[in-house]
Amino acid sequence: MHKIKLAWLGLALGSTVSVAGECVPPEPPTVPDGGSSSKEQMLAGQKAVKTFLVTNLEYMACLAPQITAAQAELEPGSEEASATVKKLEERYNEAVSAEESLADQFDKEIQAYRTANP
Repeated sequence: MHKIKLAWLGLALGSTVSVAGECVPPEPPTVPDGGSSSKEQMLAGQKAVKTFLVTNLEYMACLAPQITAAQAELEPGSEEASATVKKLEERYNEAVSAEESLADQFDKEIQAYRTANP
């Protein structure tokens, strides 16, 4: 009976690790056109951008321990481990770039909104 409990515990822990290991990047929202959008549409866009930023930070926080673990497993000459680290770092950098791009795009639309609505 004790062995069965240990087996179930192992399965449960293994399942948790595999689920936790799946980091899914969030989809960036569509930024409203500042030149033609209403104040309410711009505020809704701002809320969507803020939600994306929070979700993207959670995604990057999910990737960070995976990168650290992959780096710890690096052995000299191990191409597979090196490729894993590189892939994870690329995903992390893409998330940072997505944040910066979205922030720049939203800032431009805010300026367009202010120009159209003095």
